[in-house]
Amino acid sequence: MAIPGNLLTTAMAVMPHRDVDRALEKAFSLDVPFWPQLPLLNYYEDMYVQASEGFPGIVLNLEERTLRFSMEKFALELEAVLARFDEPEYFDISPTYSVVYHRFLQSDLASRPAIRGQLEGPVSFGLNIHDESNRPILFDDTVRPFMLDFMARRVNVQLERLKKINPHAFMFVDEPGLQFIFSGMSGYNNLQAREDMEGFFAQIERPRGIHLCGNPDWDFLLGLDLDVLSLDMYSNGERFVSYLGSIRKFLDRGGILIWGIVPTNFEPFEKESGDALEQRLVGLWQSLGRGGVDLDHLLSRSMLSPATCCLVNPDGTETVERAFEVTQALSRRLRERFRLG
Repeated sequence: MAIPGNLLTTAMAVMPHRDVDRALEKAFSLDVPFWPQLPLLNYYEDMYVQASEGFPGIVLNLEERTLRFSMEKFALELEAVLARFDEPEYFDISPTYSVVYHRFLQSDLASRPAIRGQLEGPVSFGLNIHDESNRPILFDDTVRPFMLDFMARRVNVQLERLKKINPHAFMFVDEPGLQFIFSGMSGYNNLQAREDMEGFFAQIERPRGIHLCGNPDWDFLLGLDLDVLSLDMYSNGERFVSYLGSIRKFLDRGGILIWGIVPTNFEPFEKESGDALEQRLVGLWQSLGRGGVDLDHLLSRSMLSPATCCLVNPDGTETVERAFEVTQALSRRLRERFRLG
């Protein structure tokens, strides 16, 4: 397994920065760096826009910052796109769609324990991109299978590029939409989601995983064939650790959990302290320990991160940067406390 554990640090990709150099500096300050997504820099750097590059039927309006879908345009463009399915470069993120990604690829990161990339996942992409009738394309039985194949190819191409600069690279797909498929939404349900996600991950090279900040059905998520799962434990930790059986199975088959414990929103961050966050996190681990999870094994399969992304703090980038620093300090304290190498 290329993904490190032992409470090393990483973070979510979306950052509030408008300065590419500063954003990369902060990403590199963590043990496992990533390429930042900076939607406030320009709309191309938005995670949904980046995932949409090359997708037939997309209608992108940079001035109004809107991303839509046209079925008529999809039908017109589909054949030409299918003809390029054997061209890996077609599925990569171009410099137009992310200056930051290409700066990251030029960095010397071979000595890091790992590096990470990301792409918006198909469920969230399909829920957020609407057609002319304002219907999510996820509900379209013609578009959805193509979308799953298309996004899997995009993940694989990015992972291959990242592995050239660090052999221990791995990928997240960001899937905030997974928490909504259990709400009785018409046209898509958890049975269809399981079939689609299992097929999607079967196409993706390892190591592969999911990040989400919401609160889905954890049995569903832990049961997918993932190598890593990144979660908002600050908001959802107590509920998550109640899924003891699924967590144990996930860890026993080699999965890595990324405990997002440090808030990045201004108000909760100001109310917390490193001591309080440490106490709360250790309490979650002890709860699993009382349920029979071996603590040493758990820590060897765990990383730390901030809890969520945040673009709306009144102090701009300051709280997010401080959250990165607290995450790294918390990692040092816990690694010393539990004598991790």
